[in-house]
Formats: sequence, C-alpha cells, structure tokens
Amino acid sequence: MDYVFMTDSDSDLPFDLKQKYDIPVVYMPYALNGKEYFDDLGQTINSKDYFTAMRNGATPITSALNETAYLEIFEPILKERDLLFVAFSSKMSSTIHAAESARAKLLEKYPQRRLEIVDTLSISGPMTLLILKAHEMYRAGAPLDEVASWIRENYDRAQAFFMVDDLKYLKRGGRISPTAAVVGTMLDLKPIIVETKEGTLTSFSKVRGRKKAISFLAENTLANLEDPEESVLIILQADCPQEAETLKADLLSKEPRLTIRIDNVGPVVGAHCGPGTLASCFMGKRRPV
Repeated sequence: MDYVFMTDSDSDLPFDLKQKYDIPVVYMPYALNGKEYFDDLGQTINSKDYFTAMRNGATPITSALNETAYLEIFEPILKERDLLFVAFSSKMSSTIHAAESARAKLLEKYPQRRLEIVDTLSISGPMTLLILKAHEMYRAGAPLDEVASWIRENYDRAQAFFMVDDLKYLKRGGRISPTAAVVGTMLDLKPIIVETKEGTLTSFSKVRGRKKAISFLAENTLANLEDPEESVLIILQADCPQEAETLKADLLSKEPRLTIRIDNVGPVVGAHCGPGTLASCFMGKRRPV
C-alpha cells in the first residue's frame, strides 16, 4: 500500500487482532499506583490484575499525548509513505488536537506527503468495529480517501451499551453528582451508558440490579441491529467474565446467527467506569442519541 493505516489503543483493539492484521497502534498513557504505563493492549498489565488493583483501592489516572509524542510517532512513517490515523473521539480528550498540531508541522516539512486524521467520535469496542471494517477495505486496496470517508459516514452506526457496576467511578469522573451516586447505590441502580452521535458518553437508562441490566443490554442490542446474520458483536468485560458469558448466551438464544467474541475493557475506559463494567458493542442502526 502507498499509505499506512494507524490507530490508537483507546480503541481497546484486541491484541490478537492487532497482531493478525499488523496494525500500528499508538499506545496511550495512564498511571496506576503512582507509576506511568502505556496501554499496550494488555501486554504489560493484564486486565484481571488491573481491575483487581482498582477493587483494592487503586485510582488510575489517564492523560493525553502531547504534540512532541505525535511528531516522534508520525515522522518516521511520513519519510516513506502517507498516513491515515484513525483516532478516538475528540469529545473525550484533547489528544487529537495535539495530533493535528503535529500534522501541520510535519506537512510543512514533507509537503509531498499526506497525513489524514479521522476523528471516529468513538472509543473502545465501537471504535474497534470501525477499525476492523476500515482495515478490511485497506487490505483490499481501497485508497486513503475512500477508507477515511467510509469511517466518517458510518461512525454513528458503531454502538455500545455499557452497564456500569459501581457508581463511585462515574462520580469520581464527574459523570454523575455525589448525591446521585449515593441514591443510585442505595437503590441498586445500574446506569446504562451509550456513545452519542456527538462522540460523548451519556446515561441512556437506569436499571435496578445486574440481572435486569444484562437483559437490557441484550434487548437493546438486538433492537438496534440491522442484519444479524452479517453482524459481529464484541462483548467487553471488566473482570466479570461469567456475566459476559451470560450476556453472550442470552443474545445467541434470541439470535443464533450472530458472531460474538468476548474481550476486555481497556485501562483508559476502565479507569472511568470501573470493574464490573459489561458492554455490548456492534455495528447497526444509527446511534439513538
């Protein structure tokens, strides 16, 4: 190919798929117990250990890459080829602005090259699904503009319904008020979070109890699919593998034509939603909100 397809680790792209398709990934930084790490898709710290640390009181801190980091990442590629960088939502972090600043400087230095940055307005599982389809086009020889256009035209067909277990993590991140967290905990309310058309995360509903919340995920996933036979679903779990299997079984009992894989919530999303998070991610109808 005359260009490189690259993405970032806030997609929670499974490591086996990164390896299978040889997809370059920018690893995003976070800190745990005072030590900085880069999200290398579970190779340094596995998902179980990460969420066990959170259950034991650790408070991960996420941060954004700066312009210098992107200059160092992008320039070796631009010396040889053009670059398509598929980035996570600009509405959830400022890091894409640092990438765009690096782009402007590099194109002055390499005016013969192209560096296209696509804002997926997505994160985690939905972003992975966009990447997998776009990379399929890339491997088939689609030009850079065609792949970038497809992502921009279809980003809001990539959906997720997230069930959050402990409200303290949403409270800590400012997603809900302390009062709402206390009341919700007393009532055993499980917020259902979705990715919006604008590229943010928002509360879609509240369900009492995890069993009912799992059923809610299954029902709303099936209601928003368009072609079950052609659909690939990703169930993401944050140290709740048995419930992920329950959700998978529930979905397949209602729609056996589905292809479903279970993967892990990554450290960046996990820092804000906490252990016990469960999500159903899929390509389907346009996002409802």
